[in-house]
Amino acid sequence: MDIYVVQPGDSVDSIAAAHGISAESVIFNNQLIWPYALAVGQALLLSAAPSPKEMPPLVSNGYAYTYISPWVLEQTLPFLSELSVFSYGFTSQGDLILPPEDDGWMIRMAWIYGTRPILTLTPLDSSGQFNNRLISSVVNNASYRTHLISQILQRMQFSGYAGVDIDFENILASDRDAFTAFVAEMQQTLSSFGYTVSVALAPKTSADQPGLLYEGKDYAALGAAADSVLLMTYEWGYRYGPNMAVAPLNMVRRVVEYALTEIPAEKISLGIPNYGYDWPLPFVRGETAATTIGNVEAIRIAIQNHAAIRYDERAQSPYFQYTRNGIQHEVWFEDVRSIQNKFNLIKEFGLRGAGYWQIMRWWRANWLLMEDTFQIV
Repeated sequence: MDIYVVQPGDSVDSIAAAHGISAESVIFNNQLIWPYALAVGQALLLSAAPSPKEMPPLVSNGYAYTYISPWVLEQTLPFLSELSVFSYGFTSQGDLILPPEDDGWMIRMAWIYGTRPILTLTPLDSSGQFNNRLISSVVNNASYRTHLISQILQRMQFSGYAGVDIDFENILASDRDAFTAFVAEMQQTLSSFGYTVSVALAPKTSADQPGLLYEGKDYAALGAAADSVLLMTYEWGYRYGPNMAVAPLNMVRRVVEYALTEIPAEKISLGIPNYGYDWPLPFVRGETAATTIGNVEAIRIAIQNHAAIRYDERAQSPYFQYTRNGIQHEVWFEDVRSIQNKFNLIKEFGLRGAGYWQIMRWWRANWLLMEDTFQIV
């Protein structure tokens, strides 16, 4: 595949003719809609003549809620090694809580496509927030831990899951070692039945990084306890924060470089966002809230508002501004250029894989580029 950045005066037909490919392939790869308008600065994924090349292996994972569109899931599964179903919860006494909607159809569909379904465990409370009191109650009580792990094992055997992903956030610093012990106990119990255990890690850049997101995660100990880890390398730009790149490559690289001092590369997957944010400006902390958008949707917003897309070389991320109803907006998102650079980072350091938060929106160009870059295993 080739990446081409749209210039003033370009059209789908002129780009296709210049590259000796069909206009239909440009439209298909990039999910263009009639009348196939383009934005200046838009990065297009173009089909090229195949050439033999050595492709490194990649474990591809995507998180999905149980209400995902069956069509979107079916389109995405051929590109996934693992499907992380989001999510199971638990009570303060370690009773397992099932997702609000049936997950059986997702598990069955995953296996049809040769994708390993993964049970995602989170400490979300009734308000949908990560609750560190739930974490404290369970990880510090041996009987609660054993009870929860036993129920997870039974659920996996009953439902057909292949592994569990532990996604605990906002862990108290005082619970750090107890959380690590919980992960280790989970792995020891499930591995004897052929199941895997992964753990999601907040994006630290040093062992002693302060903050609620970081202090409860011991990279070295968790890397040793789990079969694999996911670096949640996104959300620098977030809904209630200032307008900036969601996953700036300069910061993502710092996280990876630190992680590699604590965890073997063959255990590490890089987190990749399948979304962007649209901020109304000016940003006022405590008042401004960005709107979450898809990466394909971002391009369409730029086209609708005749906005030129720029590319931040330091963050390796696309962005643009537009004005609607007298309000200025700034949009940061991912495109095939920013994704290619993240793929290059995976190859540079020989990482295990890539994990997408999340796959609720279909983004064909991303998956075609992955298929052209790696051997998905």
